[in-house]
Order: sequence, then structure tokens, then C-alpha cells
Amino acid sequence: MMYISRRIRFSASHRLHNPALSDEENRNIFGACNNPHGHGHDYDVEVVVAGEPDPKTGMFLNLRDLKHVLERYVTGPADRRSLDHEVPFMQGRISTTENLAMAIWNEVAPRLPAGTLHLVRVRESDNNVVEYTGP
Repeated sequence: MMYISRRIRFSASHRLHNPALSDEENRNIFGACNNPHGHGHDYDVEVVVAGEPDPKTGMFLNLRDLKHVLERYVTGPADRRSLDHEVPFMQGRISTTENLAMAIWNEVAPRLPAGTLHLVRVRESDNNVVEYTGP
């Protein structure tokens, strides 16, 4: 088994807020990240795919195809946008890094050969990283 990683970056704003909770509960749970005006991050996303190389091509997935999927379905909709208000794949989700990683998985997995997506890693900051390996 071989693993290939592709990294993308995008900038987006968000506000950690659960509309089902009171303003006070949101402030207590999410602290400064519940600022009504939101805040932004430069997200660093790494997608890892796994497979065995085809003897004819020497690769199991063309990186050009992976790049296209990531640009069209992740950075295109998310870059320079509000995760809470403008990014379709985040609608109905609290915009935590955990939910962002799962949403990216859900956008990417169906557009790759079955079973090749191995991991989605989202780095929100130097100190906060989430890894998701699928459902």
C-alpha cells in the first residue's frame, strides 16, 4: 500500500455558535471564538489517498485529478468566504475544525475512486490540528 498526500490552503472566517443554545451558553462553551463578528483562519488541509500503483502508469491516482477535485469542491467554495454563511458544504454545521474535516471528507470521497481516501487533516493554527479517517 502506498500513500500520497496533497496539500491545499484557503482562508475563511467563521464563528463558533450553536443556535440551539442561549447566547450565554455559547459564550461559555466557545469563548472568544463566539465573537458575533467572527474571526478568520488560514486553513492548511492535507488529503491522503491510498492505493497500489498500476503497472502501466506507475501511479494509482493521477495527482492532477486530485488537485482538480480539491480546487473545485473545497478551495473554490471556501476560499475567502464565511464558513457559516457562504460555504454550501458547511451549511447546518457548527464550523468547528472537526466538522470542517468531516465536511471536506464528504465532498472529496465520492469524487475519488472508491476506498482511496485515507485521511483528511485540517490545520487551523500551529496549535490546532484535526485528523479524520472517515465514517
